[in-house]
Amino acid sequence: MADHPHALLVRKGYEAFVRGDMDTLRSLMSSDATHHVPGTHPLSGDFKGQDAIIDMYGQLFTRTNGTLRIDLRTVLVDGRGHAVSLHHLTADRDGKHIDETGGIVFRILGERITDLDECVEDIDRANEFWS
Repeated sequence: MADHPHALLVRKGYEAFVRGDMDTLRSLMSSDATHHVPGTHPLSGDFKGQDAIIDMYGQLFTRTNGTLRIDLRTVLVDGRGHAVSLHHLTADRDGKHIDETGGIVFRILGERITDLDECVEDIDRANEFWS
């Protein structure tokens, strides 16, 4: 059975992120997309617009000295403009290590991602790692 177009869009985004291909990521998002990151650490909050989102992604790689690894596990769709991803994340930062499951709820309009709501397995651990 073929993947739904929204699942393919999310998979393409993860592949681009892993490669550091920010141009492809831009092409997948609406210009006013927002990525919501939970927590109280310096990289949490609402990142509105492609530039803010791409800058935040760059910070993820910079702050982990390139050790950030994301392994997409699955993508679920509802056929009405929503997709949910589950992924495994590992990274090292300032002598700290994180190894956890996370996910993103995507809102998709047409062929573009308009909103990304990130979820983490342990918000306290994420806050401690990124602070």
